[in-house]
Amino acid sequence: MTAESKYTLKKTGKAVLDCRGTPVSYRDRAAIVALEKAHESALAFRGDPIAEIDVVIADHPDFVMAHLFKAAWLTQAMETRVYDDMVQAVNAADKIIHKANDRERGHLEAVQAWIRGDFFGAIQKWEAILTYYPLDLLALQLVHQTDVLLGDVVGQRDVVARVFNLWDEGVEGYEFVLGFYAFGLEENRDFHLAEQMGRLSLAIRPENPYAVHAVCHVMEMKGRQPGGIRFMYEHVDRWGKSNFVNHLWWHTALLHLDIKEIDRVLEIYDQHLRSTGQEGAKYDELDSAALLWRLKLLGVDTGDSWKDLADKWASSAQDTLYAFNDVHAMMTFVSDDRVDAQNLLLNANERYIESASDANAAVSREIGIPFCLAIQDFHHERYASCVERLLPVRYMTHRLGGSFAQRDIIAWTLLEAALRAKQYHLALALANERSAFKPTSPQNWSYVAQAFKGLGDQSNADRAEAKAQSLIAG
Repeated sequence: MTAESKYTLKKTGKAVLDCRGTPVSYRDRAAIVALEKAHESALAFRGDPIAEIDVVIADHPDFVMAHLFKAAWLTQAMETRVYDDMVQAVNAADKIIHKANDRERGHLEAVQAWIRGDFFGAIQKWEAILTYYPLDLLALQLVHQTDVLLGDVVGQRDVVARVFNLWDEGVEGYEFVLGFYAFGLEENRDFHLAEQMGRLSLAIRPENPYAVHAVCHVMEMKGRQPGGIRFMYEHVDRWGKSNFVNHLWWHTALLHLDIKEIDRVLEIYDQHLRSTGQEGAKYDELDSAALLWRLKLLGVDTGDSWKDLADKWASSAQDTLYAFNDVHAMMTFVSDDRVDAQNLLLNANERYIESASDANAAVSREIGIPFCLAIQDFHHERYASCVERLLPVRYMTHRLGGSFAQRDIIAWTLLEAALRAKQYHLALALANERSAFKPTSPQNWSYVAQAFKGLGDQSNADRAEAKAQSLIAG
């Protein structure tokens, strides 16, 4: 199928419809095809969607959905460095919105809400669009991925469920909808159906990194480490070259880490996650910090890696845009002993929560700042204080955003701190909780063994460690 035929427009009376039958107010066929191709780049993590849409905007400055697509895609970066470009795109759309249809006006209202910091309001606007235009793939993608950013676990699944029966193989982009659904189902622990949807997506489009990501999540959550590692390497040539590839390598490293293949984890970090240059994308740096912190919890020496990473986070110390970013920045500042950067981050957040009323303020107050302080406590061996800060919020951490696999860093830090604080009864309870959920994790059984050993129960400690070793061997 050629690009020309793939994005064939439909005409119904005076209305122009895109390839999925969704109305578009702009009537230039080439422009709408170019927008679809930019969107596909975003969906498939191929190329540079912003560069592609900038070309469309230059050629078609009155194409309102081109401006709105740019603004909408920039929302997903969660970085202050893109804010001016987002506002510029929204302002350009607003100037010509009188030419738009109601669907496009809904997109404008959504990104305007986002700019005000009303992230949940933006979701509601995109959801309203889907109520009347269930084949609006951009709106569907934005709700699903924003729900991931904001930690709305149920929403990640149900936004797809509300429209899923109206999609099938005959609708352009169905494979991406399958990928969204797969991830939402996985995060809601419907692992069997999640894997089915993810693999169906890959059968339709093998080069779909988001579907690879969903299937990998299933395997990580189920403790299927050898199968997960094999699956990831089988698909590695189809991951593309976007920064999402770093995230897939991070997941691969987690699978190796769980079966204590530390040398391989360090290789992945050095070859794929250690970013170059002073200013990278925060998505890359989140994964790097998250992996290094896990290695720190295990007492692994990572050389000068923290210094390199802290250099990249330094410019973002006072962003206060996204608590999820802030806690990862704090990991780097603490681990490289950058006291000034730590103070800048904490002071900026404390000033921010005093006056701000946007969606991130409450998360920073209740989860972000406590975790940042707990990170400081852990680094300075104030383990009891670290436990005291994290124990009350461990079941609230979904509000921080990200996936279960990403947020597990909080539970892992809590458990390690409990062991080091010699709170062995608590450590055993936490380790049992982890091993009950994922009984095929050698790392979880090693924690059970450490807790029993701390309690003086060598017999049960030996049994738990034997379980860990048998899982590694098997």
